[in-house]
Amino acid sequence: MMEFENQTFEDTDLHSLALNDDVNNNNTSPSSRSNGAVNGAVNHPLSSSSLPFAEIPTTDDDDVNSNNNNNPLLTSSSQNPNSFNSVLEPPSYADAVFGSFDGKQTNGAGAVAGAGATSSDYLKISITDPVKEQDPVNSLVPGGNTFVTYLITTWTNIVEYGGTEFTVRRRFRDIVTLSDRLADSHRGYFIPLRPDKSVVESQVMQKQEFVEQRRVALEKYLRKLAAHPVIRKSEELRLFLQVQGKLPLMRTTDVASRMLDGAARLPKQLFGESVVCAAVDPSDVAQPAKGGRDLLRMFKELRQSVVNDWGGTKPPVVEEDKEFLEKRKKMQDFELELTNVSQQAEAFVKAQQDMGETLGQLGLTFVKLTKFETEEAVFNSQKVRAADMKNAATSAVKASRLFRELNAQTVRHLDKLHEYLGVILAMNNAYADRSNALLTVQTLLSELANLNSRIEKLEATASKIFGGDRSRVRKIEELKETMRVTEEAKNCAVREYERIKANNKSELERLDKERHDDFFSMLKGFVVNQAGYAEKMASVWETVASETSGYAA
Repeated sequence: MMEFENQTFEDTDLHSLALNDDVNNNNTSPSSRSNGAVNGAVNHPLSSSSLPFAEIPTTDDDDVNSNNNNNPLLTSSSQNPNSFNSVLEPPSYADAVFGSFDGKQTNGAGAVAGAGATSSDYLKISITDPVKEQDPVNSLVPGGNTFVTYLITTWTNIVEYGGTEFTVRRRFRDIVTLSDRLADSHRGYFIPLRPDKSVVESQVMQKQEFVEQRRVALEKYLRKLAAHPVIRKSEELRLFLQVQGKLPLMRTTDVASRMLDGAARLPKQLFGESVVCAAVDPSDVAQPAKGGRDLLRMFKELRQSVVNDWGGTKPPVVEEDKEFLEKRKKMQDFELELTNVSQQAEAFVKAQQDMGETLGQLGLTFVKLTKFETEEAVFNSQKVRAADMKNAATSAVKASRLFRELNAQTVRHLDKLHEYLGVILAMNNAYADRSNALLTVQTLLSELANLNSRIEKLEATASKIFGGDRSRVRKIEELKETMRVTEEAKNCAVREYERIKANNKSELERLDKERHDDFFSMLKGFVVNQAGYAEKMASVWETVASETSGYAA
């Protein structure tokens, strides 16, 4: 029979209520041991606490028979006849065995091996030791401009890194630079999204809490990069993780500076001595025009997009990959359904949380009622009834704590839905790369057609003048040179467009495989936890039901 510690019921709450087994009971079941191990204060499952929750490892059906004899977390009904339909035994905190729920191998630093990595090819990243520092360059007032740096430790056996372990210190601004550089050099790939700067949160939240949340978010971001089969071997990531001191990647120029540079170039492009000045530099077409450095190109591509949408004429080249267009439509539908499922998952977690809290409050009210019954008891039957009521109160509080553990595991598994919403955003960014590259090709083809038309008109006019028109001849030569440069830029743009298309295709194939594996592991872990904790709760209530079975119906 369960007993409470000696304490006043007025001071008893859901977190401090002790549920210890009677010391004279030597036949404590695994179920009661599991529940009794949760005597300490239990953190809320939706909080940012670092306290780990007990986990139930998932096992493939083919491995059940060979492993369940050695796995303390899996017990069959034949092994424990006193258990109520016992199939799964969620462990207590003390007996917890921590395993991966997503079906992937985790390394010592907690990083997950990506689909593109082999068992012998690993890149592990850990972020620790946030330190507050002062910026001596940009600070006008002593102590007025501070920032936090993080110690980033990397373990790898990838040949490109030329070593096995590295440690560097980086600040959030370096993460932003890395993200921008990857976006420039890996167009068409589904690049994981970096955490936002969250200036408002840094002012509202406690500093230590904000720094810890940012550390966790940055670590998660870098591990996603490390799991990407292409980015993990990129020069940008390698330099970020290896090189000591100042980050050797060129920082991104702010939008205002780029627009000023573009404005300074514009008069020369429009009124230069030669029309060649207005031609697009072939080295620039590998990047989108929205950067701002070439305003004339921006205006031309904006005009081309308007013509494509409202001009009524077919662009010189269009997206003809029917398989891609069909796949994109399906992914748009998937995004809609994923959003709906994510919202329902949030509602489910909230309902499960409310159920646990309500059970806990019910147990505490039963405790107070038990105290009243005990103090007012005159006959022995009243004392027995009070004792049984205390058992019901104990069971309600234990069930409440099981709900809290279960909810933590539910959040852990269904968070995969939220992660995939981020993947969809990364996919849309990759599609935007493709659309921008196609728009560049369309603009350059239209520009070539326009130049060719101007040359033909000038040649026709010059041919009618005896001896030719030197000014027109010179103009024709300039236009031909502009056409040559534009043709070269067009060829570069076409190659960039084809490269982005190939990247999109490989990424979609990777996403299909990873989505299947991730969702299967998510659902499997979710179901295992629901079944295990449901049985655990049933066992708690079954004990009360058997103890009160003597009452007349």
